[in-house]
Amino acid sequence: MEPVARMFLRNDHGLEFAGGASGVSFAPRSFGRAAAPEASALDRAARIDWVPDLGANIGSRDWWRGLATCAALCAATYALAPGYRPLVGVVPAPLAGSEWDEARVQGIAPLGLGAGTGRRMAGNDLVRPLAQAPERPTVELSATLGDGDAFDRVLERAGVGRTDAALAAALVGQTTPLNAIQPGTRIQLTLGRRADRSLSRPLDHLALRARFDLNVSVDRTAGGLRMTRSPIAVDGTPLRIQGVVGGGLYRAARAAGAPAGAVEAYLRAIATRFSIGRDVSAEDRFDLIVERDRAATGEVRLGKLLFAGLEQGNRRTQLVRFGPDGGDVSDNTGSSGAGDQWYDANGRFERRGFMGLPVAGRISSGFGFRAHPILGFLRMHKGLDIAAPHGAPIHAAEGGVVRFAGRNAGYGNFIKLAHPGDLESGYGHLSRIAVVPGERVARGAVIGYVGSTGMSTGPHLHWEVWRGSRPVNPRSISFDQLSALSGEKLRAFKARVAALMAVRPGGR
Repeated sequence: MEPVARMFLRNDHGLEFAGGASGVSFAPRSFGRAAAPEASALDRAARIDWVPDLGANIGSRDWWRGLATCAALCAATYALAPGYRPLVGVVPAPLAGSEWDEARVQGIAPLGLGAGTGRRMAGNDLVRPLAQAPERPTVELSATLGDGDAFDRVLERAGVGRTDAALAAALVGQTTPLNAIQPGTRIQLTLGRRADRSLSRPLDHLALRARFDLNVSVDRTAGGLRMTRSPIAVDGTPLRIQGVVGGGLYRAARAAGAPAGAVEAYLRAIATRFSIGRDVSAEDRFDLIVERDRAATGEVRLGKLLFAGLEQGNRRTQLVRFGPDGGDVSDNTGSSGAGDQWYDANGRFERRGFMGLPVAGRISSGFGFRAHPILGFLRMHKGLDIAAPHGAPIHAAEGGVVRFAGRNAGYGNFIKLAHPGDLESGYGHLSRIAVVPGERVARGAVIGYVGSTGMSTGPHLHWEVWRGSRPVNPRSISFDQLSALSGEKLRAFKARVAALMAVRPGGR
């Protein structure tokens, strides 16, 4: 084998092959371990993890090294700390004399620490005590008129002098009767300066809404109190509501926006012609017109029902509210007035039906012979006994005139009404009477309340009816009444019907 020349170069990491004719190379290991140089101490220190995670490998060599590092850092921090010494501030000199009084009344401190609550300046020579606190030059307040309250008394309770209150009431009374002002009306007042505390403040200004269409103000001038009227424009176009009956006539009308009182009056009017539960179907259409006043200030006031209509295919029922004197009675309640009647579009009035029960209850004893519950023997029972709660309202079964109202032997508190057609009705055992002799009452008006006076075993109403002074069964009395308008009344009625039919739905 021929010798081959080789050349090696030394670097920082050992020997490398430099060249030669043979393709065989030799690694540095072929020269032995002594050929690799040793690492320096800094290199070895750099490879060490001095701050290992003390939560892992607990108890290992690296963990103990990290614990030692942490302890050394804590010890170095404690040794190099400058220490904690409090910084003492400058303490001001204590106050004394007038300086202390001034600070005591103006500082924020509890009473227990000497604060002078209520004082704004120390008691020095510049302070002059006041005998009484000064009054405001004017006082603005409001008063509310109560139900049954007198107008001048409301002003006096608010602080107005008796003379000014009487004069202001007289001025307001020139615009509208004082008893016609609605309860709950708010009165805005301005009271002026008074010369002496023993006197009432003078009335400088008063303002209220005396009527729906009128504002009134009273102001003090050089010549005394002066009243000013401020009319409010009111649109009296009625409100017309139409719709489909659907699931129920009452619910449908209420959902369409009709007030509850007007819907109840509508049902009563329609019920005079046919049965609502039997003859009205879901496809029928209702039509009603209600009084409505709209003020320019934005308030709306709804009144009574004026027109009740029902469309059933080709059949139309149109009822117009009209008073027997050729006009209509306004009560602003939505219910039928004492003199109002429902006429059809041709001016005919029709009423059919039996006399209804005057109180809500059950018939506990009928008309005819029976054993008297107190006397024990058989005798004629001339009426009906209707069991009802004590104090329940009793209504007039038919319109008429009160002939008697008072105590009547075994009947106890008793009322007797005279009706057209030689009919009379009596109501006994009442706890309280709500009418007086000679008073004219409408059908359905409250005349008394259920009780147990006289010969009675419990609260109930004894109801009797006489025809020509002979007692008859109240359930046998029926009413068939037909009438028609004519002449001037018929012409006024036709004009009213035309005006109502011209109202568009919504009343706009």
